[in-house]
This record gives sequence, structure tokens and C-alpha cells, in this order.
Amino acid sequence: MKVILASDHGGVNLRLEIAEVLKELGVEFEDIGCDCEGSVDYPDYGIPAAERVASGEFDRAILICGTGIGMSISANKVPGIRAALVHDLFTAKVTRQHNDSNVLCMGARVIGPGLASEIAKTWMQNEFEAGRHKNRINKIAEYENK
Repeated sequence: MKVILASDHGGVNLRLEIAEVLKELGVEFEDIGCDCEGSVDYPDYGIPAAERVASGEFDRAILICGTGIGMSISANKVPGIRAALVHDLFTAKVTRQHNDSNVLCMGARVIGPGLASEIAKTWMQNEFEAGRHKNRINKIAEYENK
């Protein structure tokens, strides 16, 4: 499992917390920033990270901005990406099991580091169940490939 990790200025501190979680889980990851305090644009980090997942270079991505909304919208513009905005443990689990999400988005101004860490662990430790859900994922992929 290989993960790419990114944030805008609003998610820097939470991204660093999540990097520690990935280390604890023994997950190979690359942190592409941002490493600044000044305002940056979330698409400048979210889209390149999502593209690297879509290309197969990485299996998954974790993207963080102030609300998580901007990162999820940006990532979902990349064909092959199923980015999920998650702020609770139930959806962290189900978005992997039912939706085969390959990008986790969180909002640093919405949730704290403790919950975000548990969300990241839950999301990383769950797998796609396929079954009836596979047909739904295939329909999304078919639409993207029109």
C-alpha cells in the first residue's frame, strides 16, 4: 500500500498528524506538502495528488484543507478518482467497503486531530467488499470513460 498525502495551508498541522498515523501503521507514503503558512490554492495540491493515484503510482491519497470540501471537489475532477469527504468513523469505514474510495478528504477546521487519526486508521484498514457494490463502481467508471 502506497499513499500520497497533501494539504493546503489550512490543513498543514492535521496533515502532519496523519503522517504520524501512517508511520504507526507501517504505510509507505509521500508527503507533497504544502509546507507554508501563507495562503495557497487547494487544487494545486489536490489535483496532482489525485492524478498520481489515478495513474497507479499510488494506491490511495489523503487530502486535507480547511473543510475538506475543496480538496474533494478538486480530486473528483480526475477520472478514476473516488474521493470521499469524511468527518466520522462510520463513513470512513463504509466509503471503503461500499464505494471503494481511493482518496480520503478531511477538514482541519471541522474535526480535531484525535478524530482525524481514527478516521484515517479506519479508512486505511478497510477494504472494498465488491459484490453488489462493484456494479455501481463500474457504472461510474463507464460514465467517466464516455
